[in-house]
Amino acid sequence: MHSNLRALAAAAVALLLPIPAVAQQAPIAVAPIAFSQRTLANGLRVIIVEDHRAPTVAIDVGYDVGAKSDPAGRSGFAHLFEHLMFKGTANVKPESLDRFTEDVGGYNNAYTAEDITNYYEIVPSNHLERLLWAEADRMANLTVDQPNFVTERKVVIGEYDQSVLARPYGMLFELAGGAFTTHPYKNGVIGNPDQLNAASLADVVAFHRTFYRPDNATLVLVGDLDPAQANGWVDRYFGPLKKPAAAIPRVTAVEPVQTKQLRIAYTSKGAPLPATLIAYKIPADRSDDTAALDVLGFLLGQGPSSRLRTALVDGGIASQVIARANTYQQAGAFVVYAFANSGRTTAELETALEAQIARLRDEPVSAAELEKAKTQAIASLVRMSETHDAVAQRIVQAAVIDGDPVVVNRRAPAYARVSAADLQRVARAYLTVAKSTVVAYEAAPAANGAAK
Repeated sequence: MHSNLRALAAAAVALLLPIPAVAQQAPIAVAPIAFSQRTLANGLRVIIVEDHRAPTVAIDVGYDVGAKSDPAGRSGFAHLFEHLMFKGTANVKPESLDRFTEDVGGYNNAYTAEDITNYYEIVPSNHLERLLWAEADRMANLTVDQPNFVTERKVVIGEYDQSVLARPYGMLFELAGGAFTTHPYKNGVIGNPDQLNAASLADVVAFHRTFYRPDNATLVLVGDLDPAQANGWVDRYFGPLKKPAAAIPRVTAVEPVQTKQLRIAYTSKGAPLPATLIAYKIPADRSDDTAALDVLGFLLGQGPSSRLRTALVDGGIASQVIARANTYQQAGAFVVYAFANSGRTTAELETALEAQIARLRDEPVSAAELEKAKTQAIASLVRMSETHDAVAQRIVQAAVIDGDPVVVNRRAPAYARVSAADLQRVARAYLTVAKSTVVAYEAAPAANGAAK
């Protein structure tokens, strides 16, 4: 579950006007985020941003554990712990985090992704100490027992039913994991119900002991705080936690280089119309090519004048299109997908999508189109820096996924440096038929009204 960010106030009017050949558009200036960082003796990394724009503080604890860390045959464990971490400790009752945050006008939540599980709170700044105590408490003293395990397992399986099975296109995104043949990114984040039902309490306790420890966590504090005081509280509550002697197991599987297109066919009983998704293998988020791939995502699929929107939606083939670079700690995927208009087929969608990808490989983009996409990419970073919560989440993602929080200040300059040649180069390197996986998501006749 992710927090919502406020929309950017307005798009740049200059983007609607023709750019004279002699004009050189200056890149948007994005102020760097100033932060301090240190590592406690037990391995906990601590990052602090002092920001007095509002009398609030965001507390994020990001664990370097995600869906890829799930044990073999036990998908969904990381997601299960996203839920279990709210079930109380030896010192507090279940759901106490709600009382510590909501009762004082704040909120809390968590999310699980492929590489990270992040727990966060936003509260008035005078409640920071109590939340630091609460996060240290559940890191060290979580109650992992049979009743909690059974209850939250049912909740997770119910989430799978709602998000994957009940949604008309929910299985489309599960099937997209088929782009990975070896790496555990092929498994869904939510978890497989059969594998979760086969798990035991001993399995769950072992998973918690393995990954939920100070040397596998990053604590990020952003907001109206005094750094010296905040560091003192961190030392008081997190400092005594012990670093386990056992090493943290890491995923060593390497996704092989793809040399032939993969195809997945699926017929949905609930989808009213067909859909097509194409996933192309791309490098890890820390790659120097990530900036260009991100800009390509904006150029292809963001806004009413994007290429896919113009070609497929305005062209009457599709009702909705998306393009984005999904980058992770390890191999990622650049994904384009479209939902068909009535009477259109998955084959037509595939042809139209691939035509736009081929155009990127064959033709350099224009200066005006390049600048628009770069401005959209940089503006997205501005939107993700408007609140204490948003800044904290950007930093914790950079720290865990890229291994370096400084990445939050490198992304905007990297977007500004992207050239038309860069876009064509990465399209030719990664967005090729041989490196693609196509999901043809058909609608069953009874679903689209062709048969009863």
